[in-house]
Amino acid sequence: MNKNLEVKEEIKNEIEWREGDMPYSTQFGDYFYSKTDGRLECNHVFINGNDLQTRFTSEQSFVIAELGFGTGLNFLETTRLFHTLAPDGAKLEFHSFELFPMMSNEIDKALAVWPEIEAEKQRLLNIWPSSFEMYQVFQFKPDISLHLHVGDVNEIIHQTDLRADAWYLDGFSPARNHAMWNKNLMQAVSDHTNSNGTLASYTAAGWVRRNLQAAGFTIKKYQGYAGKRDMIRGVKLLA
Repeated sequence: MNKNLEVKEEIKNEIEWREGDMPYSTQFGDYFYSKTDGRLECNHVFINGNDLQTRFTSEQSFVIAELGFGTGLNFLETTRLFHTLAPDGAKLEFHSFELFPMMSNEIDKALAVWPEIEAEKQRLLNIWPSSFEMYQVFQFKPDISLHLHVGDVNEIIHQTDLRADAWYLDGFSPARNHAMWNKNLMQAVSDHTNSNGTLASYTAAGWVRRNLQAAGFTIKKYQGYAGKRDMIRGVKLLA
């Protein structure tokens, strides 16, 4: 991929602010995170769902990939945990695919409710660009790199040599954003996952589970967050 290829067209996800500071996508008819507490949702679904509290303590090199960067909440909460648990010298590589990157002022407003990640948020805002290229790498900290892939993930995922140890499947609701959960994309996710790599998602929609199973993941349902009945966790079968 040409790392210097700038995204020329206007890219904007129209956002409404509801209940003060809750970002809501009018295009997809969905909130960016749980109305109950997005940070706790991240921990319940993505961090616990990928068993990162255990895995971070023993891995010297770890790669996470995410469908949907959104406000950056998942990334920031993950980096906070990584620095708490990772052994000396460990490296974290975080890849995120996003069609409509938020502007820095929008990220600032969306995350203002959580003082727990204030330091991480400010660090992100300091490196966040005002315009975007199709692929950019940000050195968030000496041991953490953020790889931002901007565009339609169905196209650009095939242009990367990414091999992830864990996935956060965090696009907008499958009912409202079918393109983020289709069979071909789930196969691409599998193709870019190491053997025994994992995934987690807040959605347990039957057709999403079947697409992931067809792509080579074993999928199990678990208790969802904040009264949501189900979420899913998956493991890629050995090749």
